[in-house]
Amino acid sequence: MELLFYVVPCLMIAGFGSAAYLLVRRARRISRTWRHGLTAEGRCLRMYTTTSGGGGDTSVRTAVHHVYEFTTRDGRTQRFEEEDGPATVIEGDFVTVRYLPEQPQRATALPPAQGSLAVGTGFGLAFIGVCVAFCTVFIVVAHEIFTESAGLMP
Repeated sequence: MELLFYVVPCLMIAGFGSAAYLLVRRARRISRTWRHGLTAEGRCLRMYTTTSGGGGDTSVRTAVHHVYEFTTRDGRTQRFEEEDGPATVIEGDFVTVRYLPEQPQRATALPPAQGSLAVGTGFGLAFIGVCVAFCTVFIVVAHEIFTESAGLMP
């Protein structure tokens, strides 16, 4: 039973670590696309929203999704979907798309906003850090309780 108090927080820490890795990887990819990507004129093919959350006493989150299509410089037509884009872009609108030539499927139509990206990533990493700290403190406290109850402490 005691092992459960060590294994679960360690698995949670591993999950938080992978979330932090994915968060930083996404931020670096978007930043690199904004700085070094090629631009093309794209068109919004579809716009839709999704909601998540229970309603009632819990909060509901609504996310705006866009499906864009553009033509790369080498003539290939590429489609991609992006979440949390501006609600002012509707079907049929033309937008500027930024993409890396080696990964046109990872294009973005979000306007460059390095500051917002850095702040969002920083807050995400801070939240993950607090969660990891909580798990670590939980492990230490659980260890203290179990060793004290076993009579191993003086």
